Amino acid sequence: MTIQEVKRKLAAILSADVKGYSRLMGEDEVGTIQTLNAYKELMAGLIQHHHGRVVDAPGDNVLAEFGSVVDAVQCAVEIQKGLKTRNADLPEDRRMEFRIGVNLGDVVEEGEKIFGDGVNIAARLESLSEAGGVCISGSAYDFVGKKLSLGYEYLGEHTVKNIEKPVRVYKVLMEPGAAGKVIGEKKIEPRHWQRPVLALVVVLILVIVAIAIWKYYTPPSKMEVASKDKMAYPLPDMPSIAVLPFTNMSGDLQQEYFSDGITEEIITALSKVPRLFVIARNSTFTYKGKPVKVKQVAEEMGVRYVLEGSVRKTEDKVRITTQLIDALTGHHLWAEKYDRDLKDIFAIQDEISFKVVTALQVKLTDGEQALTYAGGTKNFEAYARYLKGADYVKRINKEGNLLARKMAEETIALDPNYPRGYRLLAMTHWLDVRLGLSKDPKQSLTESVRLYQKTLAMDPSDGSARVLLGFVFTIMRQYEKGMAEAEQGVAISPNASIAHIYHGYILIFNGMHKEAIEAIKKAIRLDPLPPDFYWRCLGQAYCHVGMYEEAIAASKEALRRYPDAILTHVLLAQVYALSGREKEARAEVEEVLRINSRYSVEFFRSSTPYKNPADMELMANALLKAGVPKTPPDPK
Repeated sequence: MTIQEVKRKLAAILSADVKGYSRLMGEDEVGTIQTLNAYKELMAGLIQHHHGRVVDAPGDNVLAEFGSVVDAVQCAVEIQKGLKTRNADLPEDRRMEFRIGVNLGDVVEEGEKIFGDGVNIAARLESLSEAGGVCISGSAYDFVGKKLSLGYEYLGEHTVKNIEKPVRVYKVLMEPGAAGKVIGEKKIEPRHWQRPVLALVVVLILVIVAIAIWKYYTPPSKMEVASKDKMAYPLPDMPSIAVLPFTNMSGDLQQEYFSDGITEEIITALSKVPRLFVIARNSTFTYKGKPVKVKQVAEEMGVRYVLEGSVRKTEDKVRITTQLIDALTGHHLWAEKYDRDLKDIFAIQDEISFKVVTALQVKLTDGEQALTYAGGTKNFEAYARYLKGADYVKRINKEGNLLARKMAEETIALDPNYPRGYRLLAMTHWLDVRLGLSKDPKQSLTESVRLYQKTLAMDPSDGSARVLLGFVFTIMRQYEKGMAEAEQGVAISPNASIAHIYHGYILIFNGMHKEAIEAIKKAIRLDPLPPDFYWRCLGQAYCHVGMYEEAIAASKEALRRYPDAILTHVLLAQVYALSGREKEARAEVEEVLRINSRYSVEFFRSSTPYKNPADMELMANALLKAGVPKTPPDPK
């Protein structure tokens, strides 16, 4: 960067890191990383809420920039309060406490990054802060003054590394009784020549704040807009939308399921509208906790409209803010703030869904309008149990399945007329079979069918449940029933990616491989950043039509998402064997046996419901050729 290209500005900088991070990592690396990621997610949400942006977040550090130092200090305080609440649930030796420094100073801007003394001073202030505390510079303190209900303790002037002049440092006192107090500061009358300089600085700061406010409240048409030419996928020929995960503003990690659940309910309702194209939850939730731009989301997902919002839940109240943006023009089509009793949450979800449909000028028939309503239960506790269970079942493991079943059973006990409880319970039963946990697979599958049928009797509009019922019938080798349910399900829920992917599986097992490829591609278009099994399913379909290179590429994409997925290694072994690449096939078999030393061709035959014997023989013989044992080896 040349001198002429340097771009400087005055900014409020927040710098944070974890006290004792090395100790935490040394004692429990995995647990520390999980806690750190959760805490960073909370911090990113609060930074965004206070009109800031995360500049960088390597390791245990977070660097953020604000147009207003008042926003920066208030954000720092809310971060510490939120983290304190979360730490209270952890053992004392596992608590993760951040130190935060805030400075108002000059920075050099290069692209999305910022550098200079303004950043360096914030980092030095952070190191002077106590764990769980906030320190601010004299420049920040001079501007914040009494604008916030906080107190301050003057810690004197500190000489800090690589900064020429000493820095005045103030500790922020966050206790309720400290508001308005300033401890330890000696008031110094400015010299006669300092008065005009101070006046000039005040004017400069006011101008900068005015610019920041102007930028924040500038009509959305001025925001950076998306380009059709840069979109990863062509725009659909109907209104297309991505619903970003609503930010949890409660400061409580235990409330994540609630804000996530509201987002999912809105996505589910919109997905039932035939003349809308709705991106699936799996893809939009990859943006969770990240300060992303509407332009980026629109271009990466290939949609025109983006819905975003936040949720703050208290004991019996909820505040939801939301806005719908046209990414191609930058215009806000609709925005609303709801302050309601918690019992009104279902009505709010319904209203948001309907307002979005209206704003997109999609005309609904009476029947379609009814589909957009979440409804289902008026028992909030039943709804809360269901949301927690739906979160648990996504783990696809023994512990998650057991917890999901417990939540499903509690949901049903609280409201026997709520169909979601039965749908969740049905999934846990067939997952028991797929995970090898069931003592009686036939009984587990029969119970799953009964529960899905009960769900559909209560809610015929649940197309995904109908396709999943078809999948269970297919596992049971009842192919005609399975196909009929799947076709009806995707007709009911044309925007549900989960319906299309399981329809793809059913088509594969019925020998309709070309049709399966089309169904799977629809699922991936609706869910551009899907779970690993979407790509594995596509690889399996490609394999059956002899497109081995495409099958290998899809399978490797699945492994990139989940390296230890045994079914993906099984598929790659088969594809390599069929394409004559024996060395690679045997390497994949080594991975299969590393994950499950008793895996065999016999198990493959019993667990894979191919209708066409030729399909079964093709894939089973490929495994034998790759080196998979015909029967499980004797246990040692």
